[in-house]
Amino acid sequence: MAAKPKLHYFNGRGRMECVRWLLSAAGVAFDEQLYDSKEEYEKLLKSGDLMFQQVPLVEIDGLKLVQTRAILSYIAGKYNLYGKDLKERAYIDMYVEGVCELVLLVLLSFFLPEDDKEKQRCLIKDKALHRYFPVYNKALENQDFLVGNQLSMADVLLLDAILSVQEFHDDILQDFPNLQAFKERISEIPTINKFLQPGSQRKPMADAVYVETVKKLLY
Repeated sequence: MAAKPKLHYFNGRGRMECVRWLLSAAGVAFDEQLYDSKEEYEKLLKSGDLMFQQVPLVEIDGLKLVQTRAILSYIAGKYNLYGKDLKERAYIDMYVEGVCELVLLVLLSFFLPEDDKEKQRCLIKDKALHRYFPVYNKALENQDFLVGNQLSMADVLLLDAILSVQEFHDDILQDFPNLQAFKERISEIPTINKFLQPGSQRKPMADAVYVETVKKLLY
């Protein structure tokens, strides 16, 4: 029996959360090594396993993968979440890039000075309403999935992005009926629904403890 993938990161969402989402959607159980001490993290840095001296790191199939997009592409390809051909893969990649840009705005908001946090939340809302969500809402016109009439990495990560933005702006989908229906539909996929339940390996919204832990380890 193959070993479970092992995820090396901090005890929070960050750049690893999309990996957790994708593995969970694929029905793949995984283990986690969560770092909260400077000593443990420095030991990882000195191990030579981090090509660019930064996490996330995922051990899978005898590989030690770094860089979030590379990790996602490997998992999506392995578990049939990356389309049927190069054309579909290109569209999936474009949709994923957009999602990642939006989620990055959310992730950064927790690390800003207090005076800048509200401004960042307004920026998140503006970009979601006028740059990103209109694209996905249009793409989902008369179809259940973004690409190829089947679940892909793009669908999984879009749901993650929607839920992340809704934690700040719960009415963000009111003018996007296709996204509303998409959210309900994709949330009911059994593997995804399981990940959304309490007690799963899905991480909560970043709090002060997580932010201070990351700052302590990285700076």
